[in-house]
Amino acid sequence: MRIPLWKRLLDVTSILLALPLILPVFLLVVLWIKIVSPGSLFFVQKRVGLGGRPFMLFKFRTMRENVETAGHEKHFAELMAANVPMIKLDALGDRRIIPGGRILRASGLDELPQLLNILRGEMSLVGPRPCTLNEWEWFNARERERVQAAPGLTGYWQVNGKNSTTFLEMIDMDIWYTKNLCLSVDLNIILRTIPAILAQALKRKGASLPSPSVLEEVTPPEEDPEVVRP
Repeated sequence: MRIPLWKRLLDVTSILLALPLILPVFLLVVLWIKIVSPGSLFFVQKRVGLGGRPFMLFKFRTMRENVETAGHEKHFAELMAANVPMIKLDALGDRRIIPGGRILRASGLDELPQLLNILRGEMSLVGPRPCTLNEWEWFNARERERVQAAPGLTGYWQVNGKNSTTFLEMIDMDIWYTKNLCLSVDLNIILRTIPAILAQALKRKGASLPSPSVLEEVTPPEEDPEVVRP
């Protein structure tokens, strides 16, 4: 299973054309992280890609070094079971996040290093967000259909509600995308991404964290340890 040629051409061409704008922002984020938090610049984690193949995903590090991350896995498992809006744990604040980290996350700037994943052919500009190996173990057969398209930096779910949608709604949108993959859909999603990010960032301030109880006593599979690089 491969990424369609037209999609690869769109990905690479778009990145090259946007490079003069991307590089200064990339360097500013690098400088900020170095100033506010000693340690590695990047967070690297194994994710599930096209056809279920694992790959190493790159992000800017927005949490302090050597903090526990198992809480995110348990939170996601609870959201899956309770089928409530997928509000992130950092919506109400998280002491593990570095200064400015919430801004990087809300704006999507922490995802910029994934442009390297795209150039390497592991991701695309548009597609379902790549899940972790632990999350993959929780998915049923239908939910795993989302890997029929390459994982993306943005996607149909991201521009249609994202954190205000439930897990099942996200799956439905991801599967819809895999079955309707074409150039016009990708271009439409790319054009809608920045307005969607701005709208979601404005909503985050007043977001409230749900308290699902369905899986309170359930422990997700052992977490795949994170990898950091300087």
